[in-house]
Amino acid sequence: MQIDVWSDVVCPWCYIGKHRLESALARFPERDAVKLVWHSFELDANSPKESKLPMADLLAQKYGMSREKAKAMQAQVTGVAAQDGLTFRLDDALPTNTFDAHRLLHLAKARGLQDTLKERLFLAYFTEGKPVGDATVLADLAAEAGLDRAEAAAVLADATAYAKEVRADEAHARQIGVRGVPFFVIDQKYGVSGAQPAEAILGALTQAWGERAPITAAGEVCDDDGCAVPAKA
Repeated sequence: MQIDVWSDVVCPWCYIGKHRLESALARFPERDAVKLVWHSFELDANSPKESKLPMADLLAQKYGMSREKAKAMQAQVTGVAAQDGLTFRLDDALPTNTFDAHRLLHLAKARGLQDTLKERLFLAYFTEGKPVGDATVLADLAAEAGLDRAEAAAVLADATAYAKEVRADEAHARQIGVRGVPFFVIDQKYGVSGAQPAEAILGALTQAWGERAPITAAGEVCDDDGCAVPAKA
């Protein structure tokens, strides 16, 4: 069974969703029969590689909200991440264009290291405050994930390398109606939208394995209008 996941490396719910998926897979009896494939999705394809604005200011400017509201949203998402065992330092995050990171993930897919690089990129952006749009940083992260650094650097230096693969992923997302990420497609027919709880994902995996009626579930996502924040209890 294959799980296809569309996500962006600067999407907080995508990192949370990845962690929850892994938690669900750890409890799934047929885990060894599951293949996980990551697909490209850019939340903002027009974003620059370098932004002079901190994350909170950028969000406030982009979505027409106060800086205080943007900071409050960041704090809530950080709290959710912490409950899932993740450390978010969004004040240190450096907004960037992710096209090159997605190209590098396609190289990693070809070398059997895609999931490892995906995790490394998430950690670099959300916890370590590294500029994941910078070619030198990306090459270093690729090497840390087990890729050949020289090969990674060569891919990054060639703007056409794996560019078609990234665009194909994004075109496929549009075809199947993906508007927010993370978005999971299980066995090419079962859709799960958003960072669902691990229990819900496990249920979807079990249902898909049993070849029952297609299901669609929804959870928090990031899209062009921002990142959803759960209501306070």
